[in-house]
Amino acid sequence: MKLEGSCHCGAVRFSLESRHPYPFNICYCSVCRKTAGSGGYAINLSGDFDSLAIDGAEHISKYKAVIDGRESPAERCFCSKCGSALWLWDPRWPELVHPQAGAIDTPLPTAPERTHLMLSSKPDWVPLHAGPEDRCFDDYPEESIEAWHKRLGLKR
Repeated sequence: MKLEGSCHCGAVRFSLESRHPYPFNICYCSVCRKTAGSGGYAINLSGDFDSLAIDGAEHISKYKAVIDGRESPAERCFCSKCGSALWLWDPRWPELVHPQAGAIDTPLPTAPERTHLMLSSKPDWVPLHAGPEDRCFDDYPEESIEAWHKRLGLKR
């Protein structure tokens, strides 16, 4: 599925191909909450890095979070003009890019269930709205984004 996205001010526009377009992974970790969170969590997707096309790349800034005292190799990309979180790219999985669902302008399919992860980092003020089919994890689950789509027969 082709996904198109942008920042709030329109300085950055991008597109990519995604075989895993369902926004189901809700992350409550402090990094996601503080860099891309709305509602106390962030939702990312998975896409093919080689298909990423960017208009306005000169307006992209990158942030590498410090986790457990070490700089993460993952690059969190955002618009330097308006601050919109756009995507994450990690050299440990160079074939993937993870756009923030909130930056995607293409209508996304509705997930039949959600995965709430990193609940051990969820602040008390954030309500957990888990549906009856949702799965909840204190840390990061072993099931990948690709495996989730495959298990539910949602691969495109």
